[in-house]
Amino acid sequence: MKPTTTEDVLDLLNGATGAASLGAAFELGLFPLLAERPLDAAAVADALDLPARRCAYWLQVLSDTGLIVRDGDAYAPSATARAAILDRYRPDTWALLAEEARERMPALVDLALNLGVPGSVRDRLNLPPRDYMAQMAADPVRARRFTLMLYDLHRALAAELAASIDLDGASRLMDLGGGSGVVSLALVERHPGLSATVVDIANVCETGRGLAAERGLAERVTYHAADFLADPLPTCFDVVLACDVNVYSTGLFAKVAAALVEGGRFLIIDEFAPDDAAPPNRAHWALDRSLFDPDYVMPSVGGVKDLLRGAGLHLEDESPLEPLPGSERYREDLTVLTARR
Repeated sequence: MKPTTTEDVLDLLNGATGAASLGAAFELGLFPLLAERPLDAAAVADALDLPARRCAYWLQVLSDTGLIVRDGDAYAPSATARAAILDRYRPDTWALLAEEARERMPALVDLALNLGVPGSVRDRLNLPPRDYMAQMAADPVRARRFTLMLYDLHRALAAELAASIDLDGASRLMDLGGGSGVVSLALVERHPGLSATVVDIANVCETGRGLAAERGLAERVTYHAADFLADPLPTCFDVVLACDVNVYSTGLFAKVAAALVEGGRFLIIDEFAPDDAAPPNRAHWALDRSLFDPDYVMPSVGGVKDLLRGAGLHLEDESPLEPLPGSERYREDLTVLTARR
């Protein structure tokens, strides 16, 4: 919501309560609970082991968002919540998204104090460093939850890529940092002569193998456990794909070039920043990152082109990824860069 009145500004100022209440609803499983049958505040408090009066206020805040509706004394998910939440992603996907938002909250609570910190706000708050790779490697349960979350989030994007990317003549594809393999699974279903190798850390690959087996594609989509920044990459691929990876360096691109056959293609799909700003719908995310790294710069198309040239790869095409009719991908304004060895 963009404020237009003083009342809107006051609502925006106090909006943290609504955001926190929604996050708690996801983490505690309120929407699936109410989807089973409408419940009054006392029954919700009993089911979730909450103080009754506090629970009643929480439900009132959530009803103000329009995501739950009250009929008499009972609450139920609204039509919007059913379509945009319950019918869209698994409950644990919403729970992990809310958990990650909560983990970022300490740096935002005292934003007026933290904006001027010259270094990392994590250091000021004595928070552990946020390293997704290390976190996934150390915690198999979190890795599985994270991998399944991205599988949910990327399914619409995977369908768009399968419909739009020309892979005729390609037989071997590497999906760099491909996580669950959701994009590879969609691509091999579309192209019968294609096989894919997903490169990611071991705990992520373990979850991906299960998903490939569920879709009957375990022989055509395989998983190679590796830290692609530190470890050697497999070789002899017609295409290397990096979709929503957001990790770029000349060294990595040189490894990609070595993994391609002569004339092979490197496809990068990402949401790039203008040279002097974040994409409009990623400004919140960029601010979060800058609180932990004050020098953080979102990758731009120009910067990635320079890295490709530095690795001896030749840019062949740059085009927007157009959404399929009715598609609801969670990332907008995606660009496809095609480079060739």
